[in-house]
Amino acid sequence: MSLPITQKYSTAAWRNAIFAVFALAGFGMANWLSRVPAVRDELGATPGEMGMIVFGIAIGSISGLLCSSHIIAALGTRNTIRWFLAFGVLGLPAAGIAVSFGSSIGAIIALAFFGIGFSVCDVAMNVSGAANERALGRNIMPVFHALFSGGTVVGVFIGAQAELLGIPITVHMGVIAALVFVLVIVATVYIPELPADEPEEPSEAGASSTPAWKTRLSVWGKKRTLLLGAIVLGMALAEGSANDWLPLAMVDGHGFDNALGAAILGVFLAAMTIGRLGGVFLLDRFGRVPVLLGCAAFAAVGLGLTIFATVPWLAVVGVVLWGLGASLGFPVGMSAAADDPKTATATVSAVATIGYVAFLVGPPAIGFLGDHVGLLHALIFVLILIVLAGLASPAAREPKVTATKSSALTNG
Repeated sequence: MSLPITQKYSTAAWRNAIFAVFALAGFGMANWLSRVPAVRDELGATPGEMGMIVFGIAIGSISGLLCSSHIIAALGTRNTIRWFLAFGVLGLPAAGIAVSFGSSIGAIIALAFFGIGFSVCDVAMNVSGAANERALGRNIMPVFHALFSGGTVVGVFIGAQAELLGIPITVHMGVIAALVFVLVIVATVYIPELPADEPEEPSEAGASSTPAWKTRLSVWGKKRTLLLGAIVLGMALAEGSANDWLPLAMVDGHGFDNALGAAILGVFLAAMTIGRLGGVFLLDRFGRVPVLLGCAAFAAVGLGLTIFATVPWLAVVGVVLWGLGASLGFPVGMSAAADDPKTATATVSAVATIGYVAFLVGPPAIGFLGDHVGLLHALIFVLILIVLAGLASPAAREPKVTATKSSALTNG
């Protein structure tokens, strides 16, 4: 089926469309995250209460991920990306409306709606990105995720400006949702409609292009799936805890104002973007395992500086190292999960689900700890999981068959 697809859709246009989707997803998410301090102020919420609000995205995300492989099997990757991101982003202005009425429960429900759309789209865009990576015959997954980070940088900048200008959260989120809705509809025109887990070899053409639900669930019993999940769990928490808590931690722990707190989140996201853009060279030069070990070390040192620095500028240096270290764990984990094209959707879905436990457990856990020991010291919990992710990194080693197939693609 790949030949008709490549005839109808240029591989480069497909790649560029996936670039746009990743950027739009990051852009939408970051606009909301940049207004978290304003949400806290408007609701008068404690760290624990904010943890429960952020928990709305997490519970929606887990719910979406558990169903994602089945949804993609039914709708295909393009339609899943298009409709779940386009409609999921409408949860953001709904959350803004809830906050304006002082309703924490309403905000949680709206953010859960956003979380469902975002997480299902996340799996689908990673599956389509991995298929595009195979079609190109070279490593490009970190660049897709760099575009996500780039989108978050732009989103945080816009959010910081909205904060400075005093734009109401509802108005801000409404404009962002409308923009993302329109652009994702346009971008997905250039994404081919792939089956969920299409066999790559012509000799397997007689096999079912979409495996039965039992086959999709069977990947959960594989040791490599669980270890890849551990890598993604630790590094997703390294990334997600910054998204959720870095502005507040910098405001409450290091004395920055709300606008500077949002700007420092932008510094973190910019560091992640740089790490992902440079990650392709590092992965080609050193391979997955050494790169993941180095990332875990950078993230651990950077987070340690952020937590324990006694002067603000040193904490910002820590944020830069933290962002660089957190940059490659998620994309490398997704790329490794998609090594076998016959089970790519199911394995990516399983690994992403394990990783998203970070978003389910992280916000309330860090918020609860923050109520008792302060937000900065609560991040020691994240530091421990980063170390564990580094220990699991050998599971991401490239299989020999991957090199063979890549060579065949390049020569073919």
